[in-house]
Amino acid sequence: MPSINVTINGKNYRMACDDGQEEHLEMLASEFDGYVNNLKGSFGDIGDQRLTVMAGVMVTDELLELKNQVASLEKKVETLKESGALQSREKQAGDDELAKSIDGIAKMIESLNKKLGG
Repeated sequence: MPSINVTINGKNYRMACDDGQEEHLEMLASEFDGYVNNLKGSFGDIGDQRLTVMAGVMVTDELLELKNQVASLEKKVETLKESGALQSREKQAGDDELAKSIDGIAKMIESLNKKLGG
């Protein structure tokens, strides 16, 4: 299992990851370090542990907000699918009705044609 060194809040950490995930882990660490640095810029040096916990809470808040957005979008997609299915059923019913009407008209034409000697 490969391991890499990442830097968060100026400190190096050795982390293990799955094969091929090194770049992804570096990117995640860099992103998290950005949260820590933003907080440090806003609040100053309030302690490594507190900065890390606050950054973790911020990331979790964003994650939950994104999960809620995804759930909302999934509901909208499901509603649209159901609406599409309903429209499809309505269209099919309309098509069936149209087919019956055309069949009835065709029978009337055949009947008229027979009466006219055709």
